This record gives sequence, structure tokens and C-alpha cells, in this order.
Amino acid sequence: MPHDPSVVPSDDPRDGGRPAGDSPEATRLADLSPQQWKSGIAAWLGWLFDGLDMHLYTLVATPFVAELLGGIDQRDAAVSRTGSIVQAGFLVGWALGGGFFGRVGDRIGRTRALNLTILTYALFTGLSFFAQTWWQLLICRFLAALGIGGEWAVGAALISETWPRRWRPWLAAVLQSAVNVGVVLAMVAGLLLASFPPRTVFLVGVLPAFLVVWIRRAVPEPEEWHTARASAAEAAPGVADLFRGAVARTTILTILVCSLSLTAHWAFMYWYLQHLRNLPDLDAWTEAAKTAYASRAMMLVMVASIAGNFLAALLARRLGYRRAIGLLCVAYCVAMVGTYAVARPHAQLFWMLAPIGVCQGVFGLFTMYLPPLFPTLLRTTGAGFCYNIGRLVAAAGTVFFGLLSKVGDHRLALFYAAWLFLPAAAVAWLLPEPPDEARS
Repeated sequence: MPHDPSVVPSDDPRDGGRPAGDSPEATRLADLSPQQWKSGIAAWLGWLFDGLDMHLYTLVATPFVAELLGGIDQRDAAVSRTGSIVQAGFLVGWALGGGFFGRVGDRIGRTRALNLTILTYALFTGLSFFAQTWWQLLICRFLAALGIGGEWAVGAALISETWPRRWRPWLAAVLQSAVNVGVVLAMVAGLLLASFPPRTVFLVGVLPAFLVVWIRRAVPEPEEWHTARASAAEAAPGVADLFRGAVARTTILTILVCSLSLTAHWAFMYWYLQHLRNLPDLDAWTEAAKTAYASRAMMLVMVASIAGNFLAALLARRLGYRRAIGLLCVAYCVAMVGTYAVARPHAQLFWMLAPIGVCQGVFGLFTMYLPPLFPTLLRTTGAGFCYNIGRLVAAAGTVFFGLLSKVGDHRLALFYAAWLFLPAAAVAWLLPEPPDEARS
């Protein structure tokens, strides 16, 4: 296959990629080495606890924030406004953490950085229990988000460098599904602790810290990282190298596709439940009934998303990553436009959420697709930087599309946001396939 000028070849001295004479990769689970199993389990558990710690706040945001504001009525506008500020702080921390810990992962190693990210989000999720003011909660959630965002880039690089390249689409599906499992565990924790004060759920977020003890003893650094680090010596590339030479094109295109797709995706994730809860035919329902209905809708989207993760993996194996991402972005647009083009009653709208959930499998592909696009010593830096720039743009985009909403009616915000998936699909088509897979 001809060389793609948009990426640095994996035999670049800065890269330390697998040499052409590498030993054959495993083709069965039984062929995997103990190191590969340990790396896979560490990354999967890291992502699971990501989902757990990420979702705990959403379970108790309204009552906990009302308590921190002096025990005011939960329906007070100050509760909604302050809770949104805390969540915005979390999203910004999530984005910054991906870039920061991505750089740390390239400098000190994947396993060490993974330990730091898990300790960070476990510690500050647990400290949220002790918050006495809303701004203390904001600080704890921001710092916890640094670790959650960082774990994405570090865990993805760890898997991409240790497990067989041809398995990457399926590994992406499995990792992305770990987040969904973590969200389910958070919901279970919320149900089990429903009779306790709302802040109690944050103590569950300390559990991931115990995972670090095992990772430190059992999970070695990938040989690929060691080789690249030794070859680079003092000439290890920096963040600025993302915008130099052949890598610059990949960096810019990756930022664009992440920014466009994540803005549309987070507009859906933020507004769809609020739109559902405020439908006119639910006016006579109690708040408890609306909450239960919204929970069922969220569960439907989550289950559909897990199925979508594996559908996306199948498409990537058959079509390649960039075509699969482009196709799923177009499908996401069509599903959202079809759902929100006209006003619909709740019974009809509910089931139309399932195809949207399936299309969310596109974001599972980014997990294994983005890191190999960059040289080894820029791998977590590049993936973390590009994906999390997209998260920052998405945070701003969510607010922007909210301006299109009427009071209690977010249909137009969801409808217009959907169209961003089309330029995202066009940009994805311009990206390369991972260079190490192209030669395998």
C-alpha cells in the first residue's frame, strides 16, 4: 500500500513502532500473553470506574445542590443554575485532563499515568462527600474530571500498544461498553443508597483507588513505549510537534471531526431528557413519574449504545475506520433529524431514541482509532489533545444550541444540532487509516 503522507511512519525514530519483522500477533484469546491480559483488564476496569464516577453527580445533583445552597426548594431556579455551573466545571476539567494526562502518559509511561488518573478521580469524587458549599463541590468535580478525562487517552494507548492491531475495533467496543456498565453500577449504587443523604453516593467513587494497588504490581509498561523512549533520548517530541510536518494534517482533521461530532452528540445527551420530561402530554404526570420515565429512556439509549459499539466495530473491520465513522455520523444525523423534525408524543418519541443510541457506537471507534494515528511518544498527547478540544467545543455548543430552545421545548435545539454530523462525516473521510494496520 502506498505511503500516506499525512502520518508519520511507524519506523520513524521518534515513533518506536513495531518493526516489520515483529513476531506474529495473537489470533485467539488463548494466544494472549499475561501482560496483554493484565493491560486489557486494567484499561477495562479504568473505563468502568470512569463511567461510575462520572455519573454519580447526575444522580443527586438537584437535592445535593439544594442542600448546599442552604436547603432551598429543589425547584428554585438557583438550584438548576448552580447545578449547571458545577456540571460545566466538570466538562471543562474532563477536557483539560485529557490533554494534561495525555502528555503525562507520553512522558512517564502508560501504566504510571493510568495510576495517577484513577487516583485523581477516586480521591476527588470521594472528597465531594465533604463539600459544604457549592463552590467546594465545583472544585472537587473539576479535579475529579481531570482524572476521568485523562484515563481515556492513557487507557486507549495502553491497549493499542499491547493488544493485536486487528482486534482494535472489537477492543474499542468492549472498552466503550465498560463505561456503560459503570453507569449502570452508579444507578445501582443510587438505588441502594436512596435512603441515605444524597452526598453518600460519592463515597462509592473511592472504590477505584484500590485498583491502583493491583496495577502498580501487575501491569508493566508496554515494550513499544520503552523502545520509543530509549530511541528518542533527549529528543522526545513536544506538544508543538502535533502541528509540525506530516502529523499536522492529521492533528487538524482529528480536531475538526471530534469537535463537530461531539458538539452534536453532547447537545443530544444534555437536552433529550429535558425535552422528554417537558412534553405537553406529560403535564399531568407527577415529578416521580416523569423521573421514572426519563430513567427508562436513558436505559434504552444506553442499551442501544452498547449494541452500537459492536455494530461500529463490525463496520470498521469491513470498511475501515474512517468510512465507518463517516457512515455512522450520517446515520446519527438522519436518526436525530427524523426524531425531532416535527413534534411527537412521548410514546412515539421514546422508541425513536433507540436508533440514536445505536449510532453512538461511533464514539467507541475513536478509542482505538485515534492513538495509532500519532507517533508513539505523541500518542496519548495527540489523542487526548484532539478529542478533548472537541469536548471543550461541545461544552460551548451545548449552550449555543440551548439558545434555540423555547421554554421547556428543546426540539429545535436537537434538530439543528443534528446537522453538524454531516460535516463531521466529510472530514472523517479525509483522515487516514492507522499506519501500522495499513501495512499489516
